[in-house]
This record gives sequence, structure tokens and C-alpha cells, in this order.
Amino acid sequence: MGRGCKRIGNGKQLCYTHVMTREQVKAILDRVLTWPPERQADVARVVEVMEQQDKSELRLSDAQAAEVRRRLADPNPKTIPAEEVFKRYRASDA
Repeated sequence: MGRGCKRIGNGKQLCYTHVMTREQVKAILDRVLTWPPERQADVARVVEVMEQQDKSELRLSDAQAAEVRRRLADPNPKTIPAEEVFKRYRASDA
């Protein structure tokens, strides 16, 4: 596996075109330490979520990933948001 690459399942890898140096990462983390405690806690939560995702064995199949990309690129105009469904359902109860 190349530098800046990570296995993502199905024998594939995700590679970043920009690899940060340890010094660049440290500079960012040093800046985070100057932020208000609430924002520092936000960063900590994001990092914890990333660690949990890395440990997860759940992965999309190639077909599932392709379907997600398809839906993001061309949302089905026949669908409506869940909030609209609930609004319509509540209106029919009245």
C-alpha cells in the first residue's frame, strides 16, 4: 500500500493526493489547543468517530457504493423528504 493510502475493503485502497507531514499535523493540533474548550471537544469527537470507523468491519460493497454515487449524482425527483411524508400523513389524520 502506498504512502497516503488506506485499505477500504474489497481489496481496494483510497489514496490521498496530498499527504500532510507530521509537522503540518502538529501545527494544526497546536492551533486546536488555542480554541475554546467546546471546539476542542468537537475535534476530539470527530477524531473518535474516525477511529471507530477505522475499526468497523462494516463496508459497502462495490455495488452499494456505486448506488450511493448514482443517487448523489442524480436524486430521484419522485421522492420527497421524510419531513414532507410526515406532514402529509399528519394532514390526512385531521
